Amino acid sequence: MTSTRRSACTVAALRLSVGAGAVAILSWTYVIGIPRSGASPFDYFGYFTNLTTLITSTLLIAVGLIVLRGRSAPVWLSTARGVAVACMVVVGLVYNLLVPGTGSAPAWVSTILHTILPVLLVLDWTMVDDRPTLPWQRLWLVLPYPLLWLAVVLVRGVTDGWVPYGFLLPERGVPSLVAHVAGLVVALLCAGAAVWLLSRVRSSGRRSARGGRGTARVHPADHP
Repeated sequence: MTSTRRSACTVAALRLSVGAGAVAILSWTYVIGIPRSGASPFDYFGYFTNLTTLITSTLLIAVGLIVLRGRSAPVWLSTARGVAVACMVVVGLVYNLLVPGTGSAPAWVSTILHTILPVLLVLDWTMVDDRPTLPWQRLWLVLPYPLLWLAVVLVRGVTDGWVPYGFLLPERGVPSLVAHVAGLVVALLCAGAAVWLLSRVRSSGRRSARGGRGTARVHPADHP
């Protein structure tokens, strides 16, 4: 096994560990806490943090398994991972800057899901350049999932009165809801732009390999 292959397998194993660990934390938190308060899985995963963590962990596990099989992750999967990283950045920023310490989960769970996991995802995205350069014209892809989640939450708020976060309560009025939705969209686009920009970061070894060729051939995925 070459050193490059060993490195890829190590990264894949770490991604599998992080993804599986996050799923285990979500499962443990649900089993020990949520049923006691009479909630349902639909409520539990109605929280953006929980649902986004589950989706992101699934993507990490999928990428890890693909790499362990000696293959490269398809572009669509890398793009989905980029979207997930952007969403987790927003999770971390909102929790740590706007509503720190307001969650009902144990403190160590909140720390892992809102701080440690987003940091690890950004480091993985930045330092391991096995992802394609994401084209700017696809930056809009960071919006459909959060906006769909938001639409479901707002409908539930009006119909059954349940919302995961106080700032989404219908009784706060339309201006407040519009302002928070606009803020969320701006935050997602900014986080997405940062992730898209980081996808252009390449290791020095990879740059040297390209620069040493007489005639450079660039993979189409490297073009924005």
